[in-house]
Amino acid sequence: MALYKKEDAMSLILYRNLGKIAGLIILGALVFVGVEYAAYSHAGANTPIVAGPAVPAVPAVQRHEAAPGFTEIAKTVTPAVVNITTARVARGRDSREPHDPMEDFFGSPGRPRGPMEPRGGGMGSGVIVSPDGTIITNNHVVEGANELTVTLPDKREFKGKIVGTDPKTDLAVIKVNATDLPYVNWGDSSKLQVGEYVLAVGNPFGLNSTVTLGIVSALGRGRMGITQYEDFIQTDAAINPGNSGGALVNTAGDLVGINTAILSRTGGYQGVGFAVPASMAKPVVESLVKTGKVVRGFLGVAIQDLNQDLAKSFGLTNPKGAVVSDVAEDSPAERGGLKQGDVIVGYQGSSIEDAAALQRAVTRTTVGTKATIKVIRNGHEQELAVAIGEQADIVKVAGTDRAVEHALAGVEVQSLDRQAARELGIGPKTQGVVVVAVEPDSPADRAGVAQGDVIREIARQPVKSLKDYEKIASSLKKGQDILLLINRRGAPLFITVKA
Repeated sequence: MALYKKEDAMSLILYRNLGKIAGLIILGALVFVGVEYAAYSHAGANTPIVAGPAVPAVPAVQRHEAAPGFTEIAKTVTPAVVNITTARVARGRDSREPHDPMEDFFGSPGRPRGPMEPRGGGMGSGVIVSPDGTIITNNHVVEGANELTVTLPDKREFKGKIVGTDPKTDLAVIKVNATDLPYVNWGDSSKLQVGEYVLAVGNPFGLNSTVTLGIVSALGRGRMGITQYEDFIQTDAAINPGNSGGALVNTAGDLVGINTAILSRTGGYQGVGFAVPASMAKPVVESLVKTGKVVRGFLGVAIQDLNQDLAKSFGLTNPKGAVVSDVAEDSPAERGGLKQGDVIVGYQGSSIEDAAALQRAVTRTTVGTKATIKVIRNGHEQELAVAIGEQADIVKVAGTDRAVEHALAGVEVQSLDRQAARELGIGPKTQGVVVVAVEPDSPADRAGVAQGDVIREIARQPVKSLKDYEKIASSLKKGQDILLLINRRGAPLFITVKA
């Protein structure tokens, strides 16, 4: 009876406290759900909550953060990147209208082309490479300029003087009268790798000291039709009109390239820009500063690329190398034993991938060097030793000196070799000199003389060489009209040039 009463009492207690117990259970459940909800909210709506035994934490994927030094690089480089404003003879364009010749690279869709004749005023960028005021820029920025104004980011202005130009690489060196200027150190562009960060610094659309970030998209770009010698760094760092002549620097802040052109269907930045590498630019600067011209190595051969069929015909297993299609008479190549049909596969211990690679290697070789050239001849490999000569100079008569107003003032010519004759569609017996540039609004320009014309006679006097041209042109008098016999695309043509 006692036991019954005890159990009955316990039941009574439970019954009386049932509400409290239920409340505690509900409260505990709500707390648990709240904790889980908080964890879910903190993790994010797309982060699942996994119940179960604890598992070892998986380390997060390391993200490549932008180097904190970019800001320091910008602070170091931008003071040495200048704005270059030019004044030039206008024709067909308002001389007051700002114009960056980089605009002229935006040719037919998807294909860049060389700069057109500059018109009116110009605007571009330049890089100070020494504290004494030596500045490198693009040739198309200063070409034909009568006046140069160099403006530093700190608003100081100087009159610039052209030290020398090199149209074949689209580079130029100018000088300002100043000391202790900020400058950028030369870098080693040969160590660049695809995917490496680079910064482009310049004045796009006149917006001074603009810095853009990108990567090296490709190296050794050639056959773009922009310059004669091409070995461009391709980058997706934003480059626009006004960036011409600006700096391309690596993450150490060293100068690895000079921004030159872009590929665009719209006329604006589309992610494909080109810069002349420092390995090409530095020797040009040094040569122009020292001698006022660029001295390049010369071999004296016409060369072409291989394809699979040609490689098979020459007994090669792969289409690497440069085929010698012609050897110039009395050239270093002829004296060194190179023959038509040789396939050059090595130069100075380095393999030759194609004709452009051989051209770059030869032009950068010091004149007089005894170069070792590996060739495949009749299916057999052999080595030749060839003394590299000096490439013929381009003769510039009166250049931009407006004080000399004879009929050929502002005309640049070079010798006519076999390769140039073939490219121009001229027979092998034709003699003369090739026009490589004509200054805008000069007497020759107004008469219609154009790049690619071959001058055969001046005032009825035959022109057979550069020496003939120099001798006759230097004897011309101010105000003297002359009769030229030229060859244009294989056809003879007389032109009267009025001084």
